[in-house]
Amino acid sequence: MPKIHIMLDSSADLPKEIQDERNIHVEPLRVLLGDREGLDGVEITPNDIYEYFAKTKKTPKTAAIEPERFERVFKELTADGGEVIYISISSTLSACYNNARLASENIPGVYVIDSLNLCSGASLLALYADDLMKKGLGAKEIVERVEKRKPFVRLSLIVENMVFLYKGGRCSGITALIANVLKIKPTIILHPDGKLTVGKKFIGSASKALIKYAADVLKKADNVDKKYFFLTHTSAPRAVLDEIRGMIEEALPGVNIIENIPNATITSHTGQGGIGLIYINDGGVTD
Repeated sequence: MPKIHIMLDSSADLPKEIQDERNIHVEPLRVLLGDREGLDGVEITPNDIYEYFAKTKKTPKTAAIEPERFERVFKELTADGGEVIYISISSTLSACYNNARLASENIPGVYVIDSLNLCSGASLLALYADDLMKKGLGAKEIVERVEKRKPFVRLSLIVENMVFLYKGGRCSGITALIANVLKIKPTIILHPDGKLTVGKKFIGSASKALIKYAADVLKKADNVDKKYFFLTHTSAPRAVLDEIRGMIEEALPGVNIIENIPNATITSHTGQGGIGLIYINDGGVTD
């Protein structure tokens, strides 16, 4: 059986130690900080985003992986007769999916999946695909099972500063202004169709809002697959993270919590101090 390479782009924010342990290939998007341009997680980090915004009050821009780079990577990964399963950021949020499909047209053994997700939501699907590969399933069957599981991914996040979402075109200027002036912390929800909307709003200090958000998510979470549960944050306070971790463990005994900080691509649209709780709510798949 040919070797199967599981692949993500850097917007998936899979922790580096898991990338290395699982041998999951992650291809970086490009991030632009004014005149400076670099690869996400390689040349530009979240700290660069924070510093750039603090100095300029401007938010970064991001650019999708171009078809030529996808083609080069696909050819490298299939050179030994192997196959590639690339799980992309949602096609509603980036051109990565379409660029990858274009690049794969004349390369046998490449499968491109539109995750209809982002950040750790795509990582959940990649971990599932990797688990199936380790069980000996072929690429086509893995793709079929991942496609079936996509609608069960649940992703939401709460942000500290709406300016980043406004500049990135994810909310109106009026919404961002009102939220910041009134100290409203909105929840951003990713729907199964891959589109983002503003959800429940929380009022109060940043720390209290983050905890209220986590409590609200956990109250509604049902049939959670406890194998992987992401606590994703853009450098939120340690004390708050520890409290939320305790809340998750109490609500979901035996859960495997993966804590991670998004790369520069996601941070470019959320800013610092946000938190996301991301999981799959089909209760786990029995094969």
